[in-house]
Amino acid sequence: MDFSLTEEHIMIRDAARDFAQTELLPGVIQRDNAQTFPDELVRKMGDLGFMGIMVDPKYGGSGMDTISYVLIMEELSKIDASASVMVSVNNSLVCYGLEAYGTEEQKQKYLTKLATGEQIGAFCLSEPEAGSDATSQKTTAIDKGDHYVINGTKNWITNGGRSDVYLVIAQTDREKGHKGINAFIVEKGMPGFDVGPKEDKLGIRGSDTHTLQFNDVKVPKENRIGEDGFGFKFAMKTLSGGRIGIASQALGIASGAYELALKYSKERKAFGTEICNHQAIAFKLADMYTEIEAARMLVMKAAWDKDQGNNYDMASAMAKLYASKVAMEQTVEAVQIHGGNGFVKEYHVERLMRDAKITQIYEGTSEIQKIVISRGVIKG
Repeated sequence: MDFSLTEEHIMIRDAARDFAQTELLPGVIQRDNAQTFPDELVRKMGDLGFMGIMVDPKYGGSGMDTISYVLIMEELSKIDASASVMVSVNNSLVCYGLEAYGTEEQKQKYLTKLATGEQIGAFCLSEPEAGSDATSQKTTAIDKGDHYVINGTKNWITNGGRSDVYLVIAQTDREKGHKGINAFIVEKGMPGFDVGPKEDKLGIRGSDTHTLQFNDVKVPKENRIGEDGFGFKFAMKTLSGGRIGIASQALGIASGAYELALKYSKERKAFGTEICNHQAIAFKLADMYTEIEAARMLVMKAAWDKDQGNNYDMASAMAKLYASKVAMEQTVEAVQIHGGNGFVKEYHVERLMRDAKITQIYEGTSEIQKIVISRGVIKG
């Protein structure tokens, strides 16, 4: 067992940290208020290789491992979770799904642009009545011979308004249940494809979240991913890797809040000394540090399993379940340590607390993670 990072990993982490501090931190509060994220920052993340971290260089990617991905995600998430969720979705769900299961033609046409950040992707699974119950797809894709016709609605889609490429999960044969589901590549601008209003969210407010409408959208047969009926398996396999991304986002939110709380506790004085010298605060910091380190071990283990080619379904579920819990709990503690200052935007921790909640919900709620873990435990 080796818990040390390689020199390459340290360089990657430091590059991500420098970008987060110099590029993301200025204006992060204003972006949260305005619910915007500039295209210029997306391009810069693409230039640094953050939009195709694990993609093979022959498709324009950075060719890094999953450990590198986790390190980048943590550093970005410490400062701006709206930025990191864009990176997570584009990497874990869109690029991974295309590279692992797409045809060579699909990779050349779509992956090469997504991996460089020239284009951005979205993953479209959730619906008004199909969130955690992903088998209850109401969106349909009717086979018309040389093309499919898609009708339906997708909800809460990250990168929904700014994406160029959408991976859409739809039901082709309802009688077959989950074996009648397919995955399709839909391009922005296809007739009948409309993007609804932007969601007004509690957290990750700079992230682009929309409802999507599909009204008789014609999608060429060659845009189906995998064999007929592969869509549900495609979604589940892709989400397992996505959970590592969200787990690392949760880890970053928690560690970012902890770093701010520690710094503040060494500056703020009460009863004649810095508040870190009071046991009530010192013990909070001890608990925060311990919980975050435990989460980090789970996240790194899941990333290591993926890099080793091991089954990482349970590992990613445990990492997401625990890291998201830690993010929620420790951002609340960070606000508490800041006292009244923690309740105002200037000190950043209230935003991190708002951002933390979504990590317990998207890409599989905490309850769904427990189902995945319990099934793995019982199966042995």
